[in-house]
Amino acid sequence: MASRWLDLRWALSVLCVLLMVETVSGARGSSTGAHISPQFPASGVNQTPVVDCRKVCGLNVSDRCDFIRTNPDCRSDGGYLDYLEGIFCHFPPSLLPLAVTLYVSWLLYLFLILGVTAAKFFCPNLSAISTTLKLSHNVAGVTFLAFGNGAPDIFSALVAFSDPHTAGLALGALFGYLGLYVFYVVTVILCTWIYRWQRRGSLFCPMPVTPEILSDSEEDRVSSNTNSYDYGDEYRPLFFYQETTAQILVRALNPLDYMKWRRKSAYWKALKVFKLPVEFLLLLTVPVVDPDKDDRNWKRPLNCLHLVISPLVVVLTLQSGTYGVYEIGGLIPIWVVVVIAGTALASVTFFATSDSQPPRLHWLFAFLGFLTSALWINAAATEVVNILRSLGVVFRLSNTVLGLTLLAWGNSIGDAFSDFTLARQGYPRMAFSACFGGIIFNILVGVGLGCLLQISRSHTEVKLEPDGLLVWVLAGALGLSLVFSLVSVPLQCFQLSRVYGFCLLLFYLNFLVVALLTEFGVIHLKSM
Repeated sequence: MASRWLDLRWALSVLCVLLMVETVSGARGSSTGAHISPQFPASGVNQTPVVDCRKVCGLNVSDRCDFIRTNPDCRSDGGYLDYLEGIFCHFPPSLLPLAVTLYVSWLLYLFLILGVTAAKFFCPNLSAISTTLKLSHNVAGVTFLAFGNGAPDIFSALVAFSDPHTAGLALGALFGYLGLYVFYVVTVILCTWIYRWQRRGSLFCPMPVTPEILSDSEEDRVSSNTNSYDYGDEYRPLFFYQETTAQILVRALNPLDYMKWRRKSAYWKALKVFKLPVEFLLLLTVPVVDPDKDDRNWKRPLNCLHLVISPLVVVLTLQSGTYGVYEIGGLIPIWVVVVIAGTALASVTFFATSDSQPPRLHWLFAFLGFLTSALWINAAATEVVNILRSLGVVFRLSNTVLGLTLLAWGNSIGDAFSDFTLARQGYPRMAFSACFGGIIFNILVGVGLGCLLQISRSHTEVKLEPDGLLVWVLAGALGLSLVFSLVSVPLQCFQLSRVYGFCLLLFYLNFLVVALLTEFGVIHLKSM
């Protein structure tokens, strides 16, 4: 699972980034030789030429802060904190090691945030959605999980294609991109239906029972029930009493189980202390639906509060709050409209439901929690990317080396935590399907929809013209990895072993070495 994700996600991400860089730089630098930032339109009169941000370390100390603030190449594409400005404007050069240490510590805490969000909020809601809709793991992986992992990237692709100097592909090809993704999803659903139909026909035939043959819901319940023991029965009160609304809210927002705390080790307690602020914030903003509980995790006061807070979090985390602060008609920000609408809906829900019985449409909270947790993961992953990029500037790593290593890993860290957590919680097929479905969703829908919207606005064309040996190395490595999996997986009767995983990891390491040697000119084509 991990090796498949490493092989496919990183290679394709780097390939697409470099293709975009070649396209944009070729379109803009052909006449002037200068690269203009996409944030500055060509029609403006005050255009700022882009200077490599890594040159800041060679400037005088007094000039570094102004360089960071005025150079478009030093601006982050998203995120809430400007890490480069923090290093070069708020820390003196003598405290640079301290700044790097703080950034690394914050980076580790972001990894903790990603893990908690994926394990306790994203994956449970995805499981509830697949259970409610009776989806197989494969279908859920290529649809909802792919959308959750790739939706933020789709919005980024739409913004990237909105530049009037970049355009497109033929209109028929764009519809072909979108149609190909739809065909892919339909094929997965059809194959799943055929598989279930064949299983129903062979119920009377003796078959070896393995984890892969168990039904989706049965497999999850078996894994969860056999690997854990419910200690809550020992501490349940002998007499039933009715909790007040305030007590329900306080108990629902408490991330600490005192009985569990007493049994755990000192290491678990220390880690739990760091998790408590994150878990409290996520409990406050992300609803979780649990189909295995009698009340499906229905907490009336908290769930009504979620109807106000969760949509607000969605608009304030999508594209780092860009859409949330947009004013409708130049008067009312979108976040104000969301709060008003959420408050009205929460009031109706509160007075129309009870504390003891979940409402008939409670399952819709799983979709809200799924979307909110996915955007929390994307927000944390964006900060990870910005920190890694800032460290690359400090240590003067080249853009290509940075893209092949730190940025490629950082861009994929959110999907990695989601897929790894799903696999560990007993959903390996869903996670494995998402490794393919997420990338296909990003490429086909992102490129297809982005170019389609751009053509409808400007009626121009986008020309993707990859130049250089490195692009072909990336494309070749990706093709070889897919061919290897296409041949080896059926030969193993779809029972993947550790040898297969080690081969993919070794293939990725070899690809990375060859790509870096190509970038540094050690591997090059002979000039004719």
